[in-house]
Amino acid sequence: MNESQLVRGLGEQIVERLREDIFSGRIAEGERLREIDLAKRFAVSRGPIREAIQQLAWEGIVETDRNKGALVSTSAPNEITELIIPLRCTIEKYAVRLFFDSLTAEDFLVWETILEKMKQACVSKDFALISEHDIAFHRALVTRSHSPDLLAIWSAMVSRVRRHFREAHLRYSNPIQIYEEHLPILNALKNKSLAESLEAIEQHIE
Repeated sequence: MNESQLVRGLGEQIVERLREDIFSGRIAEGERLREIDLAKRFAVSRGPIREAIQQLAWEGIVETDRNKGALVSTSAPNEITELIIPLRCTIEKYAVRLFFDSLTAEDFLVWETILEKMKQACVSKDFALISEHDIAFHRALVTRSHSPDLLAIWSAMVSRVRRHFREAHLRYSNPIQIYEEHLPILNALKNKSLAESLEAIEQHIE
């Protein structure tokens, strides 16, 4: 592996960690992302941090301002959330259609691993982690489509409704239900039924 590949790999890890922190609420909406602080946190120069912020801005998760710098974007108001959720459902169903005929055992391993982490977070009632793994599972579905444009659109939408995930999770008296409600999607994919998979996604999201 050459130096450029190492740098790119490190940058991707930073983007993933920051994305998870933002989606889970560990980094709050409107919070400023300071390059110098993040460089210390990840023990890197400011270059990879700057690139990570640019990637998150492209995804709509971060907003950049010439005077204020990089700020975590805020969630959409309720009326916009009601519009975004059905659109998000459409995107995830479209992603499944794109990859359905090329499913592999590795795909199921990825999704099962995320759901197992979600289950553990539900048992410990760690709602920040539940949100993180919930979003990660759906992101993994869209990522599997191998469509960067589709993933960018999805990420921009989810960045606006991430508060919806956290608020919805807090309404559960028994968080393990959150994990259980994701299983029909995975099981439908394992059953190799496209119709069942699309229906499971629609019922889960809407």
